[in-house]
Amino acid sequence: MNSFTRSITNIFRGAIKAFETYPSAILSAFAFAVVTMIRIQLDWPEQEEYNFLFNCLHWAFAFGAVFSMAVITISQSRYNDKKSFLTANLLGAAAVVVTFLILYFWGESNSNIFISRYAVISALAAARVAVGILISLLVFIIIAGYPKELSDFSRSFFMTHKAFFIALLYGIVIMAGASGVSGAVQALLYHDMSEKVYMYIGTLSGFLAFTIFLGYFPDFRKGIVDEHRETAQKQPRFIEVLLGYIIIPIILALTVVLFLWAGRTILTGTWPEFSRLAGIATSYSLVGLWLYIMVTHHESGLAKFYRRIYPFTALIILAFEAAALVTQLGKHGLKFTEYGFSLVWIVAVAAAILLIVLKSKAYQPIVALICAVAIISVLPLIGYHALPVSSQIDRLEKLLVSEGMLQNNQLSPAAEEPKLSVRESITDAVYYIAEAEDAKLPVWFDEDLNSNDVFKANLGFAPVWPTPDDGGPGNFLGTSLYLNSETIDVSDYNWGIILQEDSGKEVKSSTVTGSKGVYTVEWVPGSAGGIPSLRIKLDDRVILEQDMNGYIDRISDKYPPGSQTGQAEVGLDDMSYRLENNDIAVLVVFNNVEINVDPQADDIYYWLNVNTLYLKEK
Repeated sequence: MNSFTRSITNIFRGAIKAFETYPSAILSAFAFAVVTMIRIQLDWPEQEEYNFLFNCLHWAFAFGAVFSMAVITISQSRYNDKKSFLTANLLGAAAVVVTFLILYFWGESNSNIFISRYAVISALAAARVAVGILISLLVFIIIAGYPKELSDFSRSFFMTHKAFFIALLYGIVIMAGASGVSGAVQALLYHDMSEKVYMYIGTLSGFLAFTIFLGYFPDFRKGIVDEHRETAQKQPRFIEVLLGYIIIPIILALTVVLFLWAGRTILTGTWPEFSRLAGIATSYSLVGLWLYIMVTHHESGLAKFYRRIYPFTALIILAFEAAALVTQLGKHGLKFTEYGFSLVWIVAVAAAILLIVLKSKAYQPIVALICAVAIISVLPLIGYHALPVSSQIDRLEKLLVSEGMLQNNQLSPAAEEPKLSVRESITDAVYYIAEAEDAKLPVWFDEDLNSNDVFKANLGFAPVWPTPDDGGPGNFLGTSLYLNSETIDVSDYNWGIILQEDSGKEVKSSTVTGSKGVYTVEWVPGSAGGIPSLRIKLDDRVILEQDMNGYIDRISDKYPPGSQTGQAEVGLDDMSYRLENNDIAVLVVFNNVEINVDPQADDIYYWLNVNTLYLKEK
């Protein structure tokens, strides 16, 4: 038997052995797959009533699988007896039950953002379970790095990556092969085979991939030295080349770019859009730390150079990111993006300092810090769902009080329209607070304040969104209008025709019979993103044909693309277009109007969504 065949055989032997080594983890994963297949079997109308139950089960089983993996590894590596093994598996089963009960009875969303006939699991409840999964996985990696004479955190960290990608590869091959066979059966033998068969195959392939993932790990039992451990945690040559000679130079090049940006910022005093900046800085910090751990044992000159300079360059770059964060907080206050970046910044700075002081011994303290920050992010009062909202409420209160619009917990419209920057800030805060899930609102804050009508009635002016920080010719400009609720006097018209356009290229048509003959009304879409037109025939004669350029010109003059952010609710005068000749009079009422412009590509897209067309015969 050659080495390649032996490797494949060992992979599947390990997968079979995983049932014996991690029974509660495997059972949780299997239950997860069963719930998935039940959801596949039920069509959506049947499934909707049970959607909350299924989501609770999915999250509970996912947590149980990873938590069981961690506690079983702890019991084997620390005690290695039947009692501790049984206890660990019972703890895994208990974790599933407790998580499910907490989600089912206390995990329902109270937000009015999500309109559903049935209960919906809250994003916060799901996030808390996700944090539990993350911590369980990190604990597993730490425990898998013992004993010290056989492994360490960096080797265990790589081994987990290796197991994941091997399992992913085998899972994809299994799914592709089984799907190919099913496709042949459907094409040659049974044409009416349900598409759900492929979903079942994908689900079972995912379950088998998880067993391969668990089965790839060596025997962690105390007192046993598994020869497979050395193979599992050893980096192949191509990985060493990939990390040491490709990814490290890329990160170093990104470091140079960030230093050049810092220099330009000092000279010009200009900052890029914060969300983009936060994304780059977060990626640099996390990927840089990940790479540092992965190349811990590399002896190449580039790897040693990277390990020596990364903590210092990270600190310098993060110092400039802190300045950008302070500027952003001064402009817009604390929101989710700023909150998340602040947590990442704390972890990245602490990690850089620990790496300078402790080097490879800093990994476990860094992991402990990551776990602590993850827990903090979902706690009451100071979590991502609470602290940004309370910060925005405080910001809004100060703005309203300064304008005399909030006194003794009573909100009143502005006596005089505030200046533009104040209106922008108020709009920004109001919509953030109103759209936050499960937010605790002050007594004076109407939960429908993000409705344009309610906003204007309570505050005395229409919403005005802040201009994006990086607004300029390279960005998309847009106009987005929709019809408000109002009564339309159509007593002068004979017929109301519902003729709604969709994204297709078909001509939408309808016919009505009048005193002069049969009228055929056709809504003709333009080419992709082009101007549609209206064509009306009397019997076989075209009596009116008009494109919507006149209407678009009128709307563009009144609502220039780029002058608003978000949708604007407007009246019938703006959302209708009248046409008339000797034969007929027409009133076209639009439900939505979209104009999107990309100045850089010189591309314009129009979308007119017709509500109703009213026709009068002369």
